[in-house]
Amino acid sequence: MKSSTIQKEPIDKTPYHAKTPEHYIQQIEPDILSSFTPEQLHEVRTILNYAIPKHSPKIVDLRFDVDLIFSRFYVVLLVGKEHRKFKRRYVTHGLTKVGNFVAAIILLITLNLMISIFIGLFFYLIKSAIGIDFFPHSHLIDKINQVLH
Repeated sequence: MKSSTIQKEPIDKTPYHAKTPEHYIQQIEPDILSSFTPEQLHEVRTILNYAIPKHSPKIVDLRFDVDLIFSRFYVVLLVGKEHRKFKRRYVTHGLTKVGNFVAAIILLITLNLMISIFIGLFFYLIKSAIGIDFFPHSHLIDKINQVLH
């Protein structure tokens, strides 16, 4: 029976965004690395430097997890200036472009309304907790019922 040894690779704890071309070059076997000429090493560094994504600042960088009983999801919303060197492989035309624009507007309006409602409720709770009454003998629930009926 042939015995096989499982070779465990060392766990790399360097964050992805902190890795440089030199980090990846150091991962090459020393025997192979010593066989590279200075020109080859220069070209490998150049290609790695080009291939490693560069961080660009975002206007909005919202990332959070949603934990459910049966699964876990993550939500990412990034808004920033376009810095890509090449255009997308596919170009959005007509209805898709309009749909994307409408979806973005609806998303922004919904986000704005949610934030506004939470801020309003927060201040209403603070006002109620302090005991400030702007409209004597009238409460928010009374106004809501008056509008609905």
